Amino acid sequence: MGEIATKLASKSAEFKSLFLGQFPEQQLKAGNLEKYYQTLTDFDFISLKIQYYQLGIEAIIRDYALIYDPEILGSLESEEKLDSEQVKTLKLIQLTLELSAHVLNQDPNQLVGQLWGRLQGFQQPEIQKILDDAGQSKSEIPRFRPIKTSLTPPGGNLLRTLTGHSDSVRAVAITPDGKTVVSASGDNTLKLWDLQTGKEISTLTGHNDWVRAVAITPDGQTAVSASGDRTLKLWDLETGREISTLTGHNGSVTAVAITPDGQTAVSASGDNTLKLWDLETGREISTLTGHNNLVTAVAITPDGQTAVSASVDKTLKLWDLQTGKEISTLPGHNDWVTAVAITPDGQTAVSASGDNTLKLWDLQTRKEISTLTSHNGSVRAVAITPDGQTAVSASGDNTLKLWDLQTRKEISTLTSHNGSVRAVAITPDGQTAVSASDDNTLKLWDLGTGREISTLTSHKGSVRAVSITPDGQTAISASGDNTLKLWDLQTGKEISTLTSYNGSVRAVAITPDGKKAVSASDDNILKLWDLETGREISTFISDSPINCCAVSPDGLTVVAGEELGRVHFLRLEGG
Repeated sequence: MGEIATKLASKSAEFKSLFLGQFPEQQLKAGNLEKYYQTLTDFDFISLKIQYYQLGIEAIIRDYALIYDPEILGSLESEEKLDSEQVKTLKLIQLTLELSAHVLNQDPNQLVGQLWGRLQGFQQPEIQKILDDAGQSKSEIPRFRPIKTSLTPPGGNLLRTLTGHSDSVRAVAITPDGKTVVSASGDNTLKLWDLQTGKEISTLTGHNDWVRAVAITPDGQTAVSASGDRTLKLWDLETGREISTLTGHNGSVTAVAITPDGQTAVSASGDNTLKLWDLETGREISTLTGHNNLVTAVAITPDGQTAVSASVDKTLKLWDLQTGKEISTLPGHNDWVTAVAITPDGQTAVSASGDNTLKLWDLQTRKEISTLTSHNGSVRAVAITPDGQTAVSASGDNTLKLWDLQTRKEISTLTSHNGSVRAVAITPDGQTAVSASDDNTLKLWDLGTGREISTLTSHKGSVRAVSITPDGQTAISASGDNTLKLWDLQTGKEISTLTSYNGSVRAVAITPDGKKAVSASDDNILKLWDLETGREISTFISDSPINCCAVSPDGLTVVAGEELGRVHFLRLEGG
């Protein structure tokens, strides 16, 4: 037990809450920056605050952010301020906790594994001390500790992972002030998220089918959602209440865009039409017909005069929003056109397609400028930075790519999602992208840095792996039905079923003493099991599905390989 833990052990819950909640801020406001620095580089304090039920991970992340508070900085004398290396160290710890927030909210006991998995490559003395103290900390239950850096380290593209939806995230939009994200999901809901903290603000319910698209009015007050239930809904983003429902489409509503004046919405539907809506009255203005198949996406030029629609019929169409008439058709893609975005100057459209490409179009001449190739799967979405220089594409190959629209070359590839990336949005300052994926998560990315003898029957899914105990008496099978099963090899009978996974179990290994098993799953979790009782003993949460695992001959080290290509070396400790 560390010094702080010893100090708090005999104190009341009220004292613990006040001490852990306010101590760093009090130190900073008193001008005790060295003590503030020591507190926030103390593993004991970090662990206690994260695990304290009234505080948690977001509270300690705010402690690190205090050093950037203008009011606090203004009250400090120049000689009281931290040096650049100290500031860098605190920032690395803060970024690490932000990267790990979705895991630590789920299980605070993952702190040691998250710190060791992300920070071993940094040599700052205080960070190395945190890792040493973390490694020496006592654990009442067995735990996994990475032997080398094998999780996404701080300082790269990924900033945070937002979890909460119970089905694939189909679309995402950001308010004009860059503070709030609205996500749309196959779980029939929309969620509002605080972009600064990554916290869920509220859930918007009302649709009876998948929410496929969402757009936000220029004043940031209203969101318009499009759904498979053939309706659009208007939402008050301040109260989270539904304002009205727009009906008229005879097919799933697949996309929606709003004119720059915020007066009109354009929706695209599986009934092969687009509709214009008056957002003030909620009435349909007109219906645009011309596509020969489902309309998948629509974008509006900055002057509000022209709409560009994308369709399964492999074309884009330009429409005059004043007359409702078709201006022209842009053919060229070899598969359905999934998304379209327009540069801020209104001169160029970028389309995404199931043919794995993006195309740039000159909206004045209505001719194709170039084709961008590199994705290995259908390109599902595209967004353009506010300066018009960069496009970000999202693909079924689980990646996002950044493209230079001047040179038409790929800048970088962003990897971390474990499922098809279906949507992407960019903050107004052009610094951050938010992606939405079939892995049920959203991810935040820093665009500036660019940074898993008989026949035994019982499983309800494919059997992915099998392992046998050293005595040859028992087999353990891993399956796509999210379970492991223990089998008696003498009788061929099932002994028991181990359940707790939310994804297909891909691999299983048994410790040399035959008493424990380690299993790997595509829900990113490595689990340690007691084979005598069938109890789950411990878990380690990775960044992507874990494809394989093995146990060293001494039974002390587990090696696990994940889908992102990383290999985890984990020490079995405690218990």
